[in-house]
Amino acid sequence: MKIVWAALAMLVLTSATSLAADNELTVTFDVQKMTCATCPIAVRKAMERVDGVKQVAVSLDDKSAVVIFDSSATTATEIGQASTDVGFPATVRDKQ
Repeated sequence: MKIVWAALAMLVLTSATSLAADNELTVTFDVQKMTCATCPIAVRKAMERVDGVKQVAVSLDDKSAVVIFDSSATTATEIGQASTDVGFPATVRDKQ
């Protein structure tokens, strides 16, 4: 009986992991008004505070941010708005 429960638990965990991966999106944003080394930090922290965001990489040189997030928990619009709210307007450049 323990083997059946262990197998069932593995099946549930595998399904949950698969579903999470299915909802994962990567979006590149154009981010305006970044002018100094601390600007990308403010953008990254604002985006990371959005529920569902898994990873954020911000480039001052490219004036961009690449965000990996769970699309069942948030949207690209909400993430961009978080950056805009701290003074750095962000718009979607590319979705993957």
